[in-house]
Amino acid sequence: MSILDVKNLNVSYDSCHAIKGISFKVDKGEVVSLIGANGAGKTTTLKALSGVIPSTGMITLKGQDLTRVPAHQRAPMGLCQSPEGRGVFPLMSVFENLEMGAYFRSDKAEIKKDIEKCYGLFPRLAERRSQLAGTLSGGEQQMVAISRALMGRPEVLLLDEPSLGLAPRVVAQIFEIVQKVNQEGMTVLLVEQNARMALKISHRAYVLETGLISLEGSGAELLNNDDVRRSYLGI
Repeated sequence: MSILDVKNLNVSYDSCHAIKGISFKVDKGEVVSLIGANGAGKTTTLKALSGVIPSTGMITLKGQDLTRVPAHQRAPMGLCQSPEGRGVFPLMSVFENLEMGAYFRSDKAEIKKDIEKCYGLFPRLAERRSQLAGTLSGGEQQMVAISRALMGRPEVLLLDEPSLGLAPRVVAQIFEIVQKVNQEGMTVLLVEQNARMALKISHRAYVLETGLISLEGSGAELLNNDDVRRSYLGI
């Protein structure tokens, strides 16, 4: 069953037509990846879904049209994003960053449970709960960003380049957590330049090239696709 439907999505910057009428869907319980080269439009697509940049076309979440819904109302409706570059609040503690992820929620007891659940996913954050987020390592900040998005209890978790700039060991840990939250029922739309890692954990994936979807298939199919192997896997 489709939980997120995107039809004829277009995004333009001045005279640049960055996203050119793409359509895709995410089914409930899936991990779906958008892979592609730098500048292909992956991050732009997620920003359009979150409403932080203008777009045309139709974005539907659980049958609700989000096209004209402002950005600040999309998170409470179920689209929560961990942004490229992490975007933590540097002068707030880890705990305060997680609280900010639940800013639109009023169920205090459940918020407290969810914070503890995030600490369970990322024990390092529990150790650093009182530390200013801006003083954390890149990997720890990524853990904060993902946890903050999870605090919104999203219908679809949007992850933008979670492996960017991280050591291989930390990347492996981040992808293990993505798999774990998915196995617990979370639907994930993942934008990632590390195509191999993304495809390994994806039920389905789309290849984005200069604002257009050029290929789609299961993660396994695209891992074994000769064009993908040459262009994105270095084989």
